[in-house]
Amino acid sequence: MFQNLSEKLNLAIKKFRSKGKLTEADIKAGMREIKLALLEADVNYKVVREFVNAVSARALGHEVLESLLPAQQIVKIVSDELTNIMGQTQSKLTIAPKPPTTVMMVGLQGAGKTTHAGKLAGLYKKQGKRPLLVACDIYRPAAIKQLEVVGEKLGIPVFSMGDKVSPVRIAGESVAYARREGYDMVFLDTAGRLHIDEELMDELRAIKAKVNPTEILLTVDAMIGQDAVNVAESFNNLLDITGVILTKLDGDTRGGAALSVRHVTGKPIKFVGTGEKLDAIEPFHPDRMASRILGMGDVFSLIEKAEAAYDSKKAAELEKKIRQQTFTLEDYLDQFSQLKNMGDLEQLMGMMPGVKPGALKDAKIDEKMLARQEAIIKSMTMQERINPDIIGASRKRRIARGSGTSVEEVNRLLRQFEQIKKLMKQFSNPSKTGRFGKGKLNFPL
Repeated sequence: MFQNLSEKLNLAIKKFRSKGKLTEADIKAGMREIKLALLEADVNYKVVREFVNAVSARALGHEVLESLLPAQQIVKIVSDELTNIMGQTQSKLTIAPKPPTTVMMVGLQGAGKTTHAGKLAGLYKKQGKRPLLVACDIYRPAAIKQLEVVGEKLGIPVFSMGDKVSPVRIAGESVAYARREGYDMVFLDTAGRLHIDEELMDELRAIKAKVNPTEILLTVDAMIGQDAVNVAESFNNLLDITGVILTKLDGDTRGGAALSVRHVTGKPIKFVGTGEKLDAIEPFHPDRMASRILGMGDVFSLIEKAEAAYDSKKAAELEKKIRQQTFTLEDYLDQFSQLKNMGDLEQLMGMMPGVKPGALKDAKIDEKMLARQEAIIKSMTMQERINPDIIGASRKRRIARGSGTSVEEVNRLLRQFEQIKKLMKQFSNPSKTGRFGKGKLNFPL
């Protein structure tokens, strides 16, 4: 995400790094390039003007002009101001003091309301909530069916009264049903249009008046750039939304929406959709997003994904096996499954500090190769997984046939596993490397 913006901002900042001391002329020239980078990324021109003025004012102060490392000061100022534009701190979903918490999903047709209603419900189900999805879109063909399919995949019930009952009544009945049946969150999937019209807004205002929702979340397609800001502004003026979900941030978006919506509407971005899968949704952290845009990674989000995917008991067992040098292909297979639970590998790589914007543009992570390696291990007997030294030529041919791969791929996996074991042997013997503290194993992730 934000690949083009990241590259252009970093090129502009790179020019500051080539100078030991900065003059006012250097800063003004750099600010012009930053301004162009933001405008090309489809950031709202008013936002660009305020951003450049704020950065310039701070950059022309003594903290930069008299600094021994002015380029680092500029990076910090740009990061601070990007964070300010996007809202400074994370804005969480408001939970009603008396259940159910009612979340009204609004937006134009095609922005991803139905899918993201499901994603949000799934996110809160993992946190111990009892969510209910509600089909209030009676106009779009198969909208109700789509929500039911999403609900079935997530194991979340869907409240529907068909397409002959008014959406206002459906919304009211669903909240009453949730209260009776003990559901503590209700997600209303409302209708959209290809454009904003009075009929749509009248219906949405009527639903709002009927159920008095805890949150009104606008789903905005980040791919539409500057239009996303116009849509957000219109919905906010008519409905007084409480927050925004930006979708399709995994696509070829220029980033303008993320940098403009909060500033123009005054309403926070609460979540971002990062892919097609039903777990591809993240809370929006302005400071972390600023860090990603500047190519400095997002370690906190990476750690949170790892903690959510990794079983602490299994992690302790793995550490013990590494210490005792009893790590097997069965353990290796288990690591595959936990890694897959963390999500898209390219997105995870993009969160790592030091991975420059655009560096992964042509370097696709071959998830099919990982799947083939998984198939190879699953085609082995338990004895072979525990003791791969017994795998001779005939066993390799059998494993290759069983996994639909080649003997060369089986050999490659076995060599890779041996290399990992050697590396782990070093980790388990800190006295030889001198890198790890006594009595504690610290992985350099």
